[in-house]
Amino acid sequence: MSRLKNPIDAPPEPILEADDLAEDLAEDVVEAGDSLGEESSGIDLDLEGEAGAASYKRGLRAIRAHWKHAPMGPGVYRMLAEDGAVLYVGKAKSLRRRIASYTRMIGHTNRIARMIALTASMVFVSTRTEVEALLLEANLIKQLKPRFNVLLRDDKSFPYILLTKDERGAQLTKHRGARSRKGDYFGPFASVWAVNRTLNALQRAFLLRSCENAFYDNRTRPCLLFQIKRCAGPCTGEIAPDNYAELTREAQDFLTGRSRAVRERLAGEMNEAAEKLEFERAARLRDRIAALAAIQGQQGINPRGVSEADVFALHEEAGQFCVEAVFYRAYQNWGNRAYFPRADKTLAAGEVLGSFMAQFYADRPAPKLVLVSHEIEESGWLAEALSERQGHKVEVLLPQRGEKREMVADAQNNAREALGRRLADSASQMKLLEALGAAFGMEKAPRRVEVYDNSHIMGSSAIGAMVVAGPLGFMKTHYRTFNIKGPVTPGDDYAMMREVLSRRFSRLLKEADQPAPEDADAFPQAPDLILIDGGRGQFEAVRTVLDELGVTGVTLASIAKGADRNAGRESFFVAGREPFRLAPRDPALYFVQRLRDEAHRFAIGTHRARRKKEFAKNPLDEIAGIGPSRKRALLQAFGTAKAVAAAALVDLEKTPGLSVATAKLVFDHFHEKG
Repeated sequence: MSRLKNPIDAPPEPILEADDLAEDLAEDVVEAGDSLGEESSGIDLDLEGEAGAASYKRGLRAIRAHWKHAPMGPGVYRMLAEDGAVLYVGKAKSLRRRIASYTRMIGHTNRIARMIALTASMVFVSTRTEVEALLLEANLIKQLKPRFNVLLRDDKSFPYILLTKDERGAQLTKHRGARSRKGDYFGPFASVWAVNRTLNALQRAFLLRSCENAFYDNRTRPCLLFQIKRCAGPCTGEIAPDNYAELTREAQDFLTGRSRAVRERLAGEMNEAAEKLEFERAARLRDRIAALAAIQGQQGINPRGVSEADVFALHEEAGQFCVEAVFYRAYQNWGNRAYFPRADKTLAAGEVLGSFMAQFYADRPAPKLVLVSHEIEESGWLAEALSERQGHKVEVLLPQRGEKREMVADAQNNAREALGRRLADSASQMKLLEALGAAFGMEKAPRRVEVYDNSHIMGSSAIGAMVVAGPLGFMKTHYRTFNIKGPVTPGDDYAMMREVLSRRFSRLLKEADQPAPEDADAFPQAPDLILIDGGRGQFEAVRTVLDELGVTGVTLASIAKGADRNAGRESFFVAGREPFRLAPRDPALYFVQRLRDEAHRFAIGTHRARRKKEFAKNPLDEIAGIGPSRKRALLQAFGTAKAVAAAALVDLEKTPGLSVATAKLVFDHFHEKG
């Protein structure tokens, strides 16, 4: 399999004799990164001044923090942005050494520098060999569409490959949308690029038609695709129907993973062409065999004897659980994900895994085989329930030997490493929370931090946003948005903040009056610390709300942007203290900046989504009793909603599909508004 090329060639791995030397190197370059400033003008981040330098340093710190816990062996790494988007997928012989190479201050192209600046976290997957890492890298790139890898960006629905069932002869084509055509669908694929590449290989290998039926039915002679050996020409009878059906079966076998017979046939044709001295044709067949072999790789990361399966492996440490889920389809590894279910420490591993799987498949389809790392008491019941719902037999198996056992062992190894990284991250997060509590004069580190921000355009589409952070980082399931009900004077941020905090804590106080089971380990529902994006005015507005509601035991602080809105010069307002600043390199300052930026991102994103929805709103949607069919009839008759509003009653009554009563309802709606 040829290695996928990326728009950024990964930087060369440093020559390191041992892990200690790698660690020393990374520490040296990161210390140099702490002094990054105007002297590092050779790195162009497309950002100006201190903001660019701060972003680059934050990225270096994030990479170094993950480097400390990266495996020494081969594997695949993913670089993630703050919102969880995958920036880059790469592979390495030694993950730790490759990650260390990113912390160097020299030799980076602008693309790599921008990637580092955007990186907030990393994910690792260990493999047994570099070849396995290469294959997994290709699979993940196709699935995840990373920004900095070679991949066509496409925001439409996922594309499929469709092999139709047509009496004219099967058509091999790209498909989007509803599966209304008869045939077999293969996918989904993460990008159009991946589909087109596969279609090109399939057309060269199997010579199936790609033309639409209208074009096919009107052919009197073969088209250009037949001339360049990309189609067998069934439209004009260049191939017998039985032979074309055989090509169709071989293509279907290949797409479902049964590719040995296909490659053997191509190999036979290649040898035959070579014997006839048709070297160009033999070379083309050789390239086709290589391309098909690359797609259906037989190395360890892509199993040889398992066509489709889900693998769930559980690891327990320090009272916490991690379930690593790995998904295999068509003899290929299609990616993995680590889950951290909350469970009582006294539960056995099999109980935790069984409960997790029951919830996991509540709204997801199950494959024919599910492999697990621990014995599950209710495995028979779970298999029966999944089989009944899926309409085919689903087997839940604890393998003891062979390739299936190796698949589970690999997943369990990654579960152990993922949980180790999470525990390390939790320890670092607790240190940041302790620093934050000390900066704002709290007696102990806060367990729940809530950050509030507003977003609007001159008072329209006003949104209040709340993000939450705790010992495990950002708790996105606890995020909330508030549609500002007002009335709000355009630009009155104080009134918006008062409304948001009033609604939030009024509800919180009502919930507090209801008895709840005690759980010392549960994430608290009430904040220990509230951060407001704003100056003294916002601070006083929120403090007034909390005093009126009788809220106590919560520390309130606001963050005022510094001079010229530069990061690092923020002023902080806390009750009982004069406004103050934090030291430029204080970890608490960077943590506060990250919290504020996350709140700003969440507020802006929600506001834009609401504004976009309002832009697309049709005045006809406001009329009670006008559903999609009547709305369609009106638009077909008059063209636009504005024309409907201006139409006379007699014209509305003539609209097909509308009764006289409905026409009067539409007429009265617009004229009452007028």
